[in-house]
Amino acid sequence: MKTLSIDVRRAEPHDARAISETHRLAWQHTYAGIIPHRALTQMIERRGENWWRKATRGPATLLVLDVAGTVAGYATLGLNRARALPQEGEIYELYLRPEYQGIGLGRMLFGEARRLLKSLGCKGLVVWCLEENETAGRFYRNHGGVDFCEGMENFDHKQLKKIGFIWN
Repeated sequence: MKTLSIDVRRAEPHDARAISETHRLAWQHTYAGIIPHRALTQMIERRGENWWRKATRGPATLLVLDVAGTVAGYATLGLNRARALPQEGEIYELYLRPEYQGIGLGRMLFGEARRLLKSLGCKGLVVWCLEENETAGRFYRNHGGVDFCEGMENFDHKQLKKIGFIWN
């Protein structure tokens, strides 16, 4: 019998290529048909291997979900950027490769990100997601997030509503 290792750990510079690929696959899967094609392609292309290598050095914390040596997902987190909200922590991004979605690994990555923010002394947490990303909205509601506030994002002249989910 083989043992499958699943670990959430801080990203290292050598993870950059795998994170870049995970980012590309996750974003194409998640946002195709929501974010205009040109804007989505440009956003993905800006975040190549070198961008992710720099991201491993901060200022945000970058976690990877490692499944048997494969970067199956990632999360970025740090201090809340929306100063009008009292929550001190924020998960900026949380994405999994499509083939790793729906089997509990997102819950594992999300839980580790929340624990890390709490261990750093952050009281409360906010996560933003596009309203049209119904899968993410359902995920955050199912994990206790309260749909608290709204904002707008502009993607190639297309306005999309985003929802801020909070945990106190």
